[in-house]
Amino acid sequence: MPRLARVSRLAQVPGIGVDRMGNAADEAQDPGILRMENLDTDIPPPAIALEVTRQGIAKDENNSYLPFLGQDELRQAAVNRVSCVCDIEYDWRSQCIITAGGMSGILNCLLAMVEPGDEVIVTDPTYAGIINRIRLAGGVPVFVPLIPSPTGWCLDIRALEQAASPRTKMLVISPGMPTGHILTYEEWEAVARVAIQTDAWLLYDAAMERILYHRRPLIHPASLPQMAERTITVGAASKELRMIGWRVGWVVGPKSIMNDIGLVSISNVVCQTGISMAGVAAGLNATDNGLNEALEIWGQRCDILLQELEGLPVIPPHGGWSLLLDAHALGMTSQEATEKLFKEAKIATTPMVGWGEQAAKYVRFVFSNEPKERLMGLGNKVKKALSIK
Repeated sequence: MPRLARVSRLAQVPGIGVDRMGNAADEAQDPGILRMENLDTDIPPPAIALEVTRQGIAKDENNSYLPFLGQDELRQAAVNRVSCVCDIEYDWRSQCIITAGGMSGILNCLLAMVEPGDEVIVTDPTYAGIINRIRLAGGVPVFVPLIPSPTGWCLDIRALEQAASPRTKMLVISPGMPTGHILTYEEWEAVARVAIQTDAWLLYDAAMERILYHRRPLIHPASLPQMAERTITVGAASKELRMIGWRVGWVVGPKSIMNDIGLVSISNVVCQTGISMAGVAAGLNATDNGLNEALEIWGQRCDILLQELEGLPVIPPHGGWSLLLDAHALGMTSQEATEKLFKEAKIATTPMVGWGEQAAKYVRFVFSNEPKERLMGLGNKVKKALSIK
């Protein structure tokens, strides 16, 4: 029998917690449980994307390993999307790779760019899946705190500057996920200064860049001076287009690194989901992909959740699909809070253990997947379950 010793690269990869809570909610088979643990949404994808996908199932060209880097139409659509935001002209043939989802693209980039022992700066909290991928690639995550306040989160710029070192190889920034923090122009300038001073790459997770509330502006870091040549944009169909199960993402960046990222991509998942790509291209190219209507619905749900949790230590988000509650401020761990919420209030949430150094004290509530009618009254359930008067 083979030895069962765990490989070293998994020593600090604890999982993400979402799977455990999701499995518990699934096993309960109780429709009364509020599903607020996972980044799903009940708002359907664009109608044109659904129709094109249905048509594409029967097409032979969608049942192939080729082209390895993605279908031309989708690569063009992805490049147009990124170029439109940052006002930089990218060549779809040499500067775009289609991936099997955004997180697959992020792992491919890390494997192509990070040597074992290289430091990778991330915000704290940040998505556990990104932290785990940094470690799988041999990188060392360096955490820079996000500062909570009654009006939202802000980046600790001084801590960011202090985190920079000769070993800094990359910064990974993921606006909106999981805190709802959206960087201001001043914060992006600070990120750019550190990247330039340390000669580091910036890996920009753009999956939620357009999911903004309260008229927050969309700022793409590649548009800042001297940042186009060091910014890699990783996008995904999962959030803006609500095409989670299609598993399609894209990487757009400088020509100097794209061959290496492409080599890792081919060595990793070989190719993308063939029957998905045309539908995603149609969604990206659509004049109206339903995002504005979706933003209105998500924004209403967010506002209701904030109203329901008024008086509790929650930090309002400026974007994304989730917000955080500080369990430590209520005298308990995030694991204790999530257990009580699940067992006593029928609310599935996520303890943010492994999502950063300060993140473990928070509980994440996802508001993108529950209709506002089901969110009504949530506040009383939470307060009762957590014994808050």
